[in-house]
Amino acid sequence: MSAKINDLLKYAIEAKASDLHLSTGSIPMVRIDGVMQTLQLPIMNKDDMLKISNEILNDNQSKILSDNLEIDFSYELENFGRFRVNFFNQINGMAAAFRIIPSAILSSEELSIPPIINQLAFLDKGLVLLTGPTGSGKSTTLAAMINHINENKNKHIITVEDPVEYYHSSIKSLINQRELGHSTHSFANALKSALREDPDVILVGEMRDLETIQLALTAAETGHLVLSTLHTSNAVKTIDRIIDVFPAGQKDQIRSMLSESLEAVIAQKLLPNKSGKGRVPASEILVANSAVRNLIREDKIYQIPSIIQSGAQEGMQSLDQDLQRLVSQGIIDKEDAKYVADNPEIFEKAIF
Repeated sequence: MSAKINDLLKYAIEAKASDLHLSTGSIPMVRIDGVMQTLQLPIMNKDDMLKISNEILNDNQSKILSDNLEIDFSYELENFGRFRVNFFNQINGMAAAFRIIPSAILSSEELSIPPIINQLAFLDKGLVLLTGPTGSGKSTTLAAMINHINENKNKHIITVEDPVEYYHSSIKSLINQRELGHSTHSFANALKSALREDPDVILVGEMRDLETIQLALTAAETGHLVLSTLHTSNAVKTIDRIIDVFPAGQKDQIRSMLSESLEAVIAQKLLPNKSGKGRVPASEILVANSAVRNLIREDKIYQIPSIIQSGAQEGMQSLDQDLQRLVSQGIIDKEDAKYVADNPEIFEKAIF
């Protein structure tokens, strides 16, 4: 392959791609507006990928990749941009995914995400979760929330990420950003430490395991605002996932903790803009009012969707309600809405 990795990364930025994919045995590809597109380049071989890994990875990262067969880290291309990178092994050899991290942190208005996001960012304590599949804009929404706090409040913010995506400069708040493998060994270690570091806000990049979830709940319960993500598709599945991580004997206790500490779940999906330029978010929003807290405590989580449906006055909305709004405003196509909707039949015959 004649193209150099930095040239490919520059092209990906200029093409407004979200990701660059390189894989032994395949043609390089980029993802633009959610769609994978091949580049006019030859199939990559093992030597191509080895050369790229030698250019990108330092000695320590190469050893981690060799030992663990995969590695996450961030990479900066000076004067061009930053990338979240994952090198991994697949059946034909080495592969890599480069996620482009936008240099500018956009506001909730610029991102077209619901204004309640800014209200949630100003909470003094509790747990706020951003959920959705990979590439649904969770990190971007969290960055907007952190930036909103930073511009308006005098707080101490600690982030624990894998890797750090958006760099924040302290404005009104003090921001300390920690990265797995670079400044801490695990989410759990960093969370334990954070509780002794006088934070007001803790951002946990992802609630991956029992210990991290337990510590996040404890932090939220003891007077901190905790922001985090999960790879779940809606509020009910998010709450179920958290509870299911714990052994049977602890589930009642966790339901009680979660019912007291949970403040909101925002489940996000990105859809193509009808104009053909970019993508727009559609969100399900659950706000934990007294009725929701009772349902969590009493293990009646399956009843939560009906509360979301009727909770507009408190800022709640179902995914389908938001999709209907986006279709009626001409922002997204009805077929795209139907594809991700919880109840596709709503969009079968409806005239918007």
